[in-house]
Amino acid sequence: MSHATASTPNRRLEKCVTGQATRDGDGVKLTRVLTAQLQQRLDPFLMLDQFGSDDLNDYGGGFPNHPHRGFETITYMIAGRMRHQDSAGHQGLLENGGVQWMTAGKGVIHSEMPEQEAGVMEGFQLWLNLPAKDKLCKPWYRDIPSSDIPEVLTAQGVRVRVIAGAFEGVSGAVQRPTDAFPTDVLYLDIHFEREGLLEQPLNPGYNAFIYTYRGNTEVMESADPGPSVALNQMGMLRNEGQQVRLQAQAGTKVLLIAGRPLNEPIAQYGPFVMNTRAELMQAVNDFHQGLFTP
Repeated sequence: MSHATASTPNRRLEKCVTGQATRDGDGVKLTRVLTAQLQQRLDPFLMLDQFGSDDLNDYGGGFPNHPHRGFETITYMIAGRMRHQDSAGHQGLLENGGVQWMTAGKGVIHSEMPEQEAGVMEGFQLWLNLPAKDKLCKPWYRDIPSSDIPEVLTAQGVRVRVIAGAFEGVSGAVQRPTDAFPTDVLYLDIHFEREGLLEQPLNPGYNAFIYTYRGNTEVMESADPGPSVALNQMGMLRNEGQQVRLQAQAGTKVLLIAGRPLNEPIAQYGPFVMNTRAELMQAVNDFHQGLFTP
């Protein structure tokens, strides 16, 4: 991958992607932003879904029991209440501003069900791949309430919620031993409380993207205004430059997500993500044999 030079210090916008409307679980209406076609390009990220509605018919069915193996799910709730339960004995309530980080590892069956009958339910679910050596690790789970997510208010009037990684020396809510989980991940929720500019260092070898979920975000490639990532669009960043510079008007909200690629084969069959077809067949067999339940 290319590295930054004096003439290209900033990450440039590669392309914008508009999500695809779909339904999942028991009819939950959502937008699939990061699809299977982009998995290799945005390795280690496998999927990004956005959900958001004030209509119970769009989310009331929730996500009844379903299996996962070989990756992690990161659910970020902007508004609403969702109850998690799984076969490893974990349970928790995900509420406004909270994060649920689950490592499926060798296999888990879980459900994510709304605990509300009215009002807005809005949020994101990101799938993060696991390296081959960790795909069959013990399942892990953590609920992070909104109050435990560090926030930084910059001099430019930008409020940054640090979910994973670090921003201006402040470490994110999720910190794990790097020897057990070597994928370095940055996950920031950025709120422009007034018109301003945000700068964040990025390793040029890391794959990175932004997702604008309020307003409109400019990716500043130089001192001049840069190309825009419009509302409900994902902006993929080129692997060059040592920082990303984002500029936006007051009220804009954008996710910035980056990670070190695994550079391993990706084999997926629905909720199972392994490295080979044989491993996928084994995952399906293990699930049907009841081996996802201790």
